[in-house]
Amino acid sequence: MKDITVIGAGVVGCAIARELSRYDLNILVIDKNEDVAEGISKANSGIVHGGYNEKKGTLKAKLNLEGNEMIEDLSKKLQFPFKRNGALVLAFNEEELERVKELKANGDEIGVKGLEILNKDQVLNLEKNINKNVVGALYVKSSGIVSPYEMTLALGENAVENGVEFKLGHAVVDIKKDLDSYKIELDNKQVVESKIVINAAGLGADYLTYLVSNEKYEIDPVKGEYCLFDKVAGTLCEKTLFQVPSKLSKGVLVTPTVDGNLLIGPNAKHSDTIETSREGIDEILEKSQKTIKDIPVARVLNTFSGLRPKVCGGDFIIEESRDCKNFINVIGIDSPGLTAAPAIAKYVVDLVSKNVQLKEKENFKETRTKMVRMSELNIEEKNKLIAQNPSYGKMVCKCEFVTEGEIIDAIRRPLGATTLDGIKRRTRAMMGGCQGSGCMIPISMILSKELGIDISKVNKNCKSSTVIGYKEV
Repeated sequence: MKDITVIGAGVVGCAIARELSRYDLNILVIDKNEDVAEGISKANSGIVHGGYNEKKGTLKAKLNLEGNEMIEDLSKKLQFPFKRNGALVLAFNEEELERVKELKANGDEIGVKGLEILNKDQVLNLEKNINKNVVGALYVKSSGIVSPYEMTLALGENAVENGVEFKLGHAVVDIKKDLDSYKIELDNKQVVESKIVINAAGLGADYLTYLVSNEKYEIDPVKGEYCLFDKVAGTLCEKTLFQVPSKLSKGVLVTPTVDGNLLIGPNAKHSDTIETSREGIDEILEKSQKTIKDIPVARVLNTFSGLRPKVCGGDFIIEESRDCKNFINVIGIDSPGLTAAPAIAKYVVDLVSKNVQLKEKENFKETRTKMVRMSELNIEEKNKLIAQNPSYGKMVCKCEFVTEGEIIDAIRRPLGATTLDGIKRRTRAMMGGCQGSGCMIPISMILSKELGIDISKVNKNCKSSTVIGYKEV
């Protein structure tokens, strides 16, 4: 019997698990994917939002502000990359400038700090590559950038270090309410019994609620497509550059990433498919030209898309089910869900504490040691590490300077990688100019050896996503 089962290992699920791991509880996290951050959390803008656009009195406004204030300290404790680079919401005509002023007034009212209206000259002094048609901007000093998948991994790893169990690669197919517990059936016929269930299943959260409750929620997936550029293009801007937002999204942005690349996107289309389209990519490239005229299209490394779990009403839904005690729904966590995740976790723990007496652990481990990144070390540090372990001297990914030792470490750590994409998100191998064409095979060989499986069984991300095959003769 588990005390608490969290369904969903995205940034919100992992944040909840980590926050609950402060207490003397038997906690399980279940996810249908082979890795954490394999759903919504891997494919978003990586922006720590200021919160100026949220409606006063909503959970989004409250938890965005709280999460923004928490995330810098959390990044230091858990050692994931974060930078408070600031953001500009750009106006290109007088009508948009009035809208920008409204955003500032809204932000001031809900308590966002460091908001300032800039004129054209001030904007261009901050960012020289912005389209010269700009007439002004809202400067959001509290905005930042983060690696969403590294943040999720850090939260998940720290949860494991504090005793949380993860069961990945198994979908929930049924949930039955018992007298004082829930029986959760997985796709391998295993049944997990749990006193409390926290439904943080992203796009599948409405379905899980349907299994046990008469309450009905409907998630409307909204697809956003992105272009990722190389690190040469990453020097085009220092701040995150927004256009005036619409009701559906915060608009096409141009932003540096914490790793030094450039990212543009997303658009917004009602769709439940994650395939990118020529039309969608053309759309974000065209719209980004409004922000920076000379976007270097030849520098595009990759394109991808993600889905936002929109719900009716537009606000986060974080509440105990009205007809199923101890079944807590965390639904509709679209933007600014990444920013709000640490605050959402505390909010959920408060809900749990209303039904369960929580006893804090004496030995809670609040910090995490990040993976070694050879590319970040000086020559003396590299030589010392190689002397201790020669595998750190064997270069595997020449684009991002990732060694065999780092890849082995990524596999052997808590919540270790079991797929090629898992290696990529932990080490940045296969994220450079060749996009894996030069290192995918040797990385597959390392995975094969470390996991004790044939190389033809190594997956890219999900089950049956093998990339290396052979034919017996």
